[in-house]
Amino acid sequence: MRAVIYDRPFQVSVGNVPDPEIKHPNDAIVKITSSCICGSDLHMYEGRTAAEPGIVFGHENMGIIQEVGGAVDSLSVGDRVVMPFNVACGFCGNCERGFTAFCTTVNPGFAGGAYGYVAMGPWVGGQAEYLQVPYADFNCLPLPQGTEHEADFALLADIFPTGYHGAELANVCPGESVAVFGAGPVGLMAAYNCVIRGAATVYSIDHVQERLNAANSIGAVPINFDDGNPVDQINDLQGGLVDKAIDAVGYQAAAQGSSASGGEQDEVPNIVLNQLIDVVRPTGALGIPGLYVPTDPGGVDEGARRGSLSINFGRLFEKGLRLGTGQCNVKRYNAYLRDLIIAGKANPGFVVSHQVSLEDAPDAYNKFDKRIDGYTKVILNP
Repeated sequence: MRAVIYDRPFQVSVGNVPDPEIKHPNDAIVKITSSCICGSDLHMYEGRTAAEPGIVFGHENMGIIQEVGGAVDSLSVGDRVVMPFNVACGFCGNCERGFTAFCTTVNPGFAGGAYGYVAMGPWVGGQAEYLQVPYADFNCLPLPQGTEHEADFALLADIFPTGYHGAELANVCPGESVAVFGAGPVGLMAAYNCVIRGAATVYSIDHVQERLNAANSIGAVPINFDDGNPVDQINDLQGGLVDKAIDAVGYQAAAQGSSASGGEQDEVPNIVLNQLIDVVRPTGALGIPGLYVPTDPGGVDEGARRGSLSINFGRLFEKGLRLGTGQCNVKRYNAYLRDLIIAGKANPGFVVSHQVSLEDAPDAYNKFDKRIDGYTKVILNP
């Protein structure tokens, strides 16, 4: 089958790899109809992880069941499904408590597994024609038949639930004010979910104008951090601090005045964490779904390369702030979010800028990484 293969930093190709097979009676084979390129894929694409050449990318996957193993009970050939990026067993202690992002079965020696991602287990990615799905009854979310809401449903694999997870970590409640740092796909989804949850005011902080325009389109207040400290800007507009804040940026946070067009940027990996602490009122809460890693080969200093970042913990403690972090447990939210889409209450597909063929993936990665030609969220259609 054809698949997107990592070659070296800043280069992927589309080539032939072995077709997936049923390896366990609980497996299913899914013919992929949509697979998204994620900002997390760019960490590997840019050489900012330990990813080795040959890895097949793709953890945001949906499609049609092509084949099922003998033990699969709830799925049939022809079913339309979307898979959480978390590969999970459903029966370990963490999965039973709803923490499917930290499954202890699927990636021995580590809590958590994912398709097509370095150090997240042996699971081949879905930026390909077909995908092997283990524990298929648990990992496949059934969808209505047909092609309606294809882009919306594809986002159930990761960024729509991850945005909701950010709001959940911060315990965003109706009537509250929220600052969301980052207006990339996850940041826009976090802001969108805060709106859905009834937040009175949502500030969206970024410096890419297309992203700020998208945030404005869903009712968020755009804040360009190149215009000055976003904490000061929000304080002036709000007349004080906000109730909650979300970090949808992660460890590659850009400095004020650095390039807004992607590629090389001046990075300050701890800047958003400290701005979260500053912008939230005493006794408020922080949600941090933005990715932070224990090692970063491209870190700006030795501490960053070891994943050791300096934050103002004294200020955090003094203000009595609550903090939640970690990858999204997609299974906890995806069925509810699917039903919001079906009911017409949510349309997350507004973040999708381009849908292209699998063969166009190398060009799409290049443009997405450089933030050119309006590439903000890309879906590959094999």
